[in-house]
Amino acid sequence: MTGRAFRFGVALQAAADRREWKEKCRKAEDIGFDTISVIDHLGKPAPFPAMITAAEATERARIGTYVLDATFYTPALLVRDIATTDLLIDGRLELGLAAGRPSASREKLHTLGMPYPTPAERAALLEHVVADLHRLFTDPAVNPDPSRRRPPLLLAGRGERVLRLAAQHADIIAFNGGADGPNGRVGLPVFAGAKAMAERVERVRALLGDRIAEVEFNHEAPAVMVTSARRTALERLQHLAPSLSIEERGEVPGFLVGTAEQIADKLRRNRERFGFRYITVLEGGLDAMAPVIELLRQR
Repeated sequence: MTGRAFRFGVALQAAADRREWKEKCRKAEDIGFDTISVIDHLGKPAPFPAMITAAEATERARIGTYVLDATFYTPALLVRDIATTDLLIDGRLELGLAAGRPSASREKLHTLGMPYPTPAERAALLEHVVADLHRLFTDPAVNPDPSRRRPPLLLAGRGERVLRLAAQHADIIAFNGGADGPNGRVGLPVFAGAKAMAERVERVRALLGDRIAEVEFNHEAPAVMVTSARRTALERLQHLAPSLSIEERGEVPGFLVGTAEQIADKLRRNRERFGFRYITVLEGGLDAMAPVIELLRQR
């Protein structure tokens, strides 16, 4: 893995208007986040205009997607949007892609005229999009500036097929820690324990081979709770890990629960055990991460 310093990202969702969105993005940069990303769910702002506005409001942070749902896009039009956005934000784009999980029910997507692919179909679509990204990015019929380098590619997932794809093509591999659950679950998945995460990481390390020094490991932190009542807070996360005990929940890499010092120590342990030096929190963790980032920047 290149380097040892932490990087921090935040995935933002929405704002009431342009002013609020820009203020939120400026706040994220002021707190110390290295990447400001947007999600890609129906009912939320469209990612590409949101990214351009985020870049206008900030100076140093990379601007990304965490993550685009590959099932939503035609590859040629996606390449045009990626290339144009990266051009307009001065090369700060970090492109996150995944096979996606439903952001609406099957019935709702049907009424909108959108497909509801199976997990296997979603993985196949992601493979197709990644292959076309490489092929089309230098095609002047699609890319308005084909001489520009493709932005860093983050691929997210947990299944064998997607992890193998990520090991072949990604600059950044994002592990979300999800557990097996009912197909078609809308919203956050349920989460597996540290043992399952360790197995996935070891599998990816084996798949990477000589590329291991070039690829960055990221993980999603769906819960950030800075508190002295750690056990009580972990009890409240039961719905995100119903099969795990409180003690096992405390070991889930993405459950950042405890005092700022305890969370900082956990992130250091995660870095040593799993190689996670790039952490992305959801919008609810924006303010909570401030003291944690400050502690980790001091060393």
